[in-house]
Amino acid sequence: MANLKRRRDIEGPSDKRPSAMPSAMPSPVPNPGWGPLSGLPGNPLMWVLILSELLVFAAFFGVFAWHRANAPQSFLLGQQHLAPLIGGLNTLVLLTSGLAAALAVDASRQPPSARQRRRTRQRLWIAMALGILFCVIKAFEYHLEFFTSPIPNSVTFFTFYIGLTGFHAAHVMFGLCLLAIAAWRPHPHTVETVAAFWHMVDLVWVLLYPLLYLVR
Repeated sequence: MANLKRRRDIEGPSDKRPSAMPSAMPSPVPNPGWGPLSGLPGNPLMWVLILSELLVFAAFFGVFAWHRANAPQSFLLGQQHLAPLIGGLNTLVLLTSGLAAALAVDASRQPPSARQRRRTRQRLWIAMALGILFCVIKAFEYHLEFFTSPIPNSVTFFTFYIGLTGFHAAHVMFGLCLLAIAAWRPHPHTVETVAAFWHMVDLVWVLLYPLLYLVR
């Protein structure tokens, strides 16, 4: 018993207090609590807008396909009046603009500094400049198609053509406004949100180009 008492005196009183709880780990997803949207970058509400816009375009594509199946010759005449090379050039311009936006996102995620903000803004400006170039080329294409040569008797096709490309152009202009806001306030969350919308604009055009110009 004496030996046991001496051992307790050496070791000191046992500490039976519970160990501190480990600190909470950061959430592994950008937007916890948003269900399927939790793992997407940027503001989840922007993704709600993107998904709704994609559904609208998908509905337009479906109606276009249905009318084309009922009047293939009329749609073919309309397609032959378009300029696929100019449309292809615009595709390259818009995809390059999307690449610049993606590079801006990468730059915005670097450690904050004056150089980091400058690089982010520069890439956003490049994306904006290419977006404006896309609109200029599209306006020039409209001029060639509707003011320099007779228009084929394909009213339904050109109604869809103007409606779809015009609706897309409206999204391009809205995206340019968002890019300007991101260049003004290049916070990573803002840049990611704007780039997500800009990539949606790219995606829609990548689907529009073959649908209107190439698929016979």
